[in-house]
Amino acid sequence: MAQAAAGKRNWFAIWVSVAVVVVVALVIALVVWMNRAATDPGTAPAGAGINQETGAIAVGSGEQTLDTYIDFMCPICNQFETTYGPEILDLANKGTITLNIHPIAILDRYSQGTNYSTRSANAMYCVAQADPDKVVAFMQAMYKNQPQENSTGLTDQQIIDIAKGVGVTGIDSCVTDGTYSKFVTSMTQKTPVQPGSSGIGTPTLAINGTVISNQTIPAKGQFASLFK
Repeated sequence: MAQAAAGKRNWFAIWVSVAVVVVVALVIALVVWMNRAATDPGTAPAGAGINQETGAIAVGSGEQTLDTYIDFMCPICNQFETTYGPEILDLANKGTITLNIHPIAILDRYSQGTNYSTRSANAMYCVAQADPDKVVAFMQAMYKNQPQENSTGLTDQQIIDIAKGVGVTGIDSCVTDGTYSKFVTSMTQKTPVQPGSSGIGTPTLAINGTVISNQTIPAKGQFASLFK
């Protein structure tokens, strides 16, 4: 009887041990899955001129480079485009620079839960993949229709209509499905920090790979002085 009881206790202990191992394995698998989900870079757009590693959308082919990191909810980004946009495009069109536009999302918290910054950045990639030549026109139109901070932002349909207004069609599902939303998030995390700043901000500029402080940007009409 004693041996039989001992045998039963041993089998019970074995099954308990097995159950514990299974639970631990499930917990580890869950943690690994959650970590992968948190760091998943998502689907990368494959359009011409899109750098899948940096998220840059290239305009022009000049030897020198200007990288701009923008958020479509950012009013200062809009001011920057209004002030310097024509000069920058002139430099790109002349072959002086390659303009690398990085649409990022740091202001989702200012769109009442609609994640406007992410949605609009995603749409920029949708346009860049569908028709690279319309990227700048789309960006300009988005700024002209920029919503106020702390509003719900533009709807997906409004963004689609803006794209149609500059001649880009066929991106409806890309916009509404948020095809590149995870990619936007992963690229946002790679945004460099300006000298003297404690965190990511927009607009952020890099001249030939070197991030500069916005305080060093020259006056209107003198932007070309940054490239020698």
